[in-house]
Amino acid sequence: MYDALALDKNAQDLLFREARTANSFTDEPVTDEQLRAIYDLVKYGPTSMNNQPLRVTAVRSKEARERLIPHMAGNNAPKTSTAPLTLILSADSSFHEHFPTTFPVAPDARENFSGMPVEARENVAHENTMLQIGYLIMGVRAAGLAAGPMSGFDAEGVRKEFFGEDSALKPAVVMNIGKPGPDAWFDRLPRLGHEQVVTEL
Repeated sequence: MYDALALDKNAQDLLFREARTANSFTDEPVTDEQLRAIYDLVKYGPTSMNNQPLRVTAVRSKEARERLIPHMAGNNAPKTSTAPLTLILSADSSFHEHFPTTFPVAPDARENFSGMPVEARENVAHENTMLQIGYLIMGVRAAGLAAGPMSGFDAEGVRKEFFGEDSALKPAVVMNIGKPGPDAWFDRLPRLGHEQVVTEL
């Protein structure tokens, strides 16, 4: 089965089979260079009309972390308090403003999306941001780090706290990243098999 894939088995394991969602981290820092390298890799993942709506807010300072933690639900708060780096991953509904650069093959794209209801652009932004977050998780793993993505938080509270109530940014996921710490892993849960997921027509 491994031979059916072009990617080296060690890389397959790093990205998928042995990778886990981390629930604790060491205090080893995640550098600006690592974060830049991760993004510079995953930015090539496809999005609709190359719209690239993901926006990343890196929470490093003690002050910023103290502002974020009250919005985290349950056990996500202590995880976030000790992670070396936390990312607020948001969907930017003003993604169309970049179309002259990102989608020059359609000169009227920015104007067309400007005329849409905001809710329609928010839906497009959210769907494609979630795609990009999947790529980002793989990029974190490719850097030899562990990712701890969380949806358990007050998204509207984070939006108001960091971006303002009227911001085009809507937080979708908060992700801790770093080197896994003690007891970082829960037990591996079962995955559905090929025969349960793939339908041949």
